[in-house]
Amino acid sequence: MPDSLDLFPEDKQRRTRRAPLAERMRPRTFEEFVGQEDLLKTGSLLRSAVARGELPSLIFWGPPGSGKTTLARLLAQESGSHFVAFSAVTSGVKEVREVIERARLEKKARGTATLLFVDEIHRFNKAQQDAFLPHVEDGTIVLMGATTENPSFEVNNALLSRMQVIVLPALGDEAIVAILRRAISDPEWGLGAKPPEIAEDTLQLIARLSSGDARIALNILEGAAMIASGARSRAVTGAEVREAAQRKMLPYDRAGEEHFNIISALHKSLRGSDPDAGLYWLARMLEAGEDPLYVARRLMRFASEDVGLADPEALRLAVAVKDAVHFLGMPEGNTALAQLVVYLALAPKSNSIYLAYGRAAKDALEKPPYPVPLHIRNAPTPLMKRLGYGKDYEYAHAYDDAIVGQRYLPEEMQESRYWEGVPRGQEAELVERLKKLNAEKMKRRDAERPKG
Repeated sequence: MPDSLDLFPEDKQRRTRRAPLAERMRPRTFEEFVGQEDLLKTGSLLRSAVARGELPSLIFWGPPGSGKTTLARLLAQESGSHFVAFSAVTSGVKEVREVIERARLEKKARGTATLLFVDEIHRFNKAQQDAFLPHVEDGTIVLMGATTENPSFEVNNALLSRMQVIVLPALGDEAIVAILRRAISDPEWGLGAKPPEIAEDTLQLIARLSSGDARIALNILEGAAMIASGARSRAVTGAEVREAAQRKMLPYDRAGEEHFNIISALHKSLRGSDPDAGLYWLARMLEAGEDPLYVARRLMRFASEDVGLADPEALRLAVAVKDAVHFLGMPEGNTALAQLVVYLALAPKSNSIYLAYGRAAKDALEKPPYPVPLHIRNAPTPLMKRLGYGKDYEYAHAYDDAIVGQRYLPEEMQESRYWEGVPRGQEAELVERLKKLNAEKMKRRDAERPKG
């Protein structure tokens, strides 16, 4: 097997002492690829494909810094494929055709397969994605794309059906710390020639600030070590780490501590019915480059968790705003988000659904899995009918007002209650309706109860 770097001539330029630490520490073997071990364990799809020499076309879906590009490079290396990479941001159909032609010549001249890696493949339009189809089908290229967006929505069905999706979750803190330790100790490409002194809790701080992004974690480590060195010290403490994190992440503060501080401020401002504060924190996120669809998702959650049944229109509006932002993009989508923020701030508040689901989930997890009562089971076969499935089930529509006295919880949980509505907004009507329903059900149960 040739040296891994020989397969990627551009790496010889990148992997120099002047390159950023995150680039220098890019894994060169499967063994160095930390945090996504399940994808490369013995018997996995990727390991089996490499062993057979038959790489499928793949889409790597995961957040920034989770290893998508690195994994594609390692698969090319291990399979002996010719690796070609370009970005969907700067390339078009013309560049695709040129790459395909070179791949065809490479296969004819050397018999070497070309692994074509497309970063941010979701940014290609339909025509650009369609240009890959015949060449994926005839084996001219093995296509591997990376995306941070859900490929079900962003990649054409025709292309998606010819590729397998590999999901890479954000790296856990333990994996990030392992990557940092390797960078500190590596004498050739890391900081091992003059390793900084850094405590375990400081490594954990870097891991938390990186939010699962290995690239950000290594950037923070490198910056913190430089700050300490400038002060003529080898000791890296939390102060240097926070300073480095601020410097590195301020322009793209979408994964660090401040990201979570500001989204928390937005939530609490809306919960406290303050539209002005809500608009300010919204602007802080959007103007700093926050993903508007992330904001829309958080507001959808707020609409169900904190407004809930007090104003069911809030969730419908949140879904509509998400669609509007997806269609309009930015900056046009900012006013749709602002409209939603003001609406949510002024809406009546209820967390009854949030609390009700929490109570139900607690029982589901902690109590025995009681069987479904026989009378509400389906009975699609004669055997099931003979066993009593569906026997004595009362079809609500056959009764006055569609109300029956029948019970639906397991026998052992008849007294369990989860939803406790609050008399605010439209939920007040539901609270009254439930009282009337329960009273009527009790009356019908009493009427059905045997006398004497």
